[in-house]
Amino acid sequence: MKIILILLLVVLALFCVYLLLLAARHGKTTMAELKKFRYAHRGYHDKPQIPENSMAAFRRAVEHGFGAELDVHLLKDGTLAVMHDSSLLRTAGADVQIEDLTRGELAQYRLEGTAEPVPLLDEVLALFEDKTPLIIELKTARGNHLALSRAVCDRLGSYRGRFCIESFDPFALMDVKKLRPDFCRGQLSMDFEKEHAGLPFYKRLIVTNLLLNFLTRPDFIAYKFEDRHKLSPRLCQALWRAQPVSWTIRTKQDLLACEREGAIPIFERFDPET
Repeated sequence: MKIILILLLVVLALFCVYLLLLAARHGKTTMAELKKFRYAHRGYHDKPQIPENSMAAFRRAVEHGFGAELDVHLLKDGTLAVMHDSSLLRTAGADVQIEDLTRGELAQYRLEGTAEPVPLLDEVLALFEDKTPLIIELKTARGNHLALSRAVCDRLGSYRGRFCIESFDPFALMDVKKLRPDFCRGQLSMDFEKEHAGLPFYKRLIVTNLLLNFLTRPDFIAYKFEDRHKLSPRLCQALWRAQPVSWTIRTKQDLLACEREGAIPIFERFDPET
């Protein structure tokens, strides 16, 4: 009986530690403003005419009153550019890494067979500044999380528009927390046990279950919509009152379900107004 009691106490203690690891920050006033909008994933694109993460897609989002989610990389010369993949192969047909390019070199490429160039973050910020909000994802590569975070934080320090920062990389969020603790920040995640994404077991365990939240203290959890019922994001929202964000919503039915649950939707490939 004594052994059983000890085991129960150990399990209880471990569960309490687990709950503490999920710690989030609650009460950031920015969240109330961000919740008023729906967000077009990589801009309000309409392929093949309007590519993802293009100025045309971002202008279309603004015209329809949507916020936008976008991805930011750090170029070789310190420029910040908007692109999802590090490789330009899928979106621009070139087998090069964006982190190896300068601003001038990047200007040579066009998106998805159109005349659209790869946008710079400055261009997107100028478009949205007095209009709708942005969800800015930090795309780290080759351990550049601090350099990328510093460049983005420096640029956003003078930005007058509404925005938040998110990343799959907890180290980038730690950097943002240190550099600009006033910025609204969020942890991106999903069930990496279903989709390994090339991660070793221990990393899949950590990021799936948000086990570095106690270090990053996110204001929101941006979790894949299909995986949102995982225990860790649910506990983080219920216990620590982190704002849920759901990605990527692709039907009106899922959009309405997302909003009924109090989550901020990031959508693509359909018109949410119809």
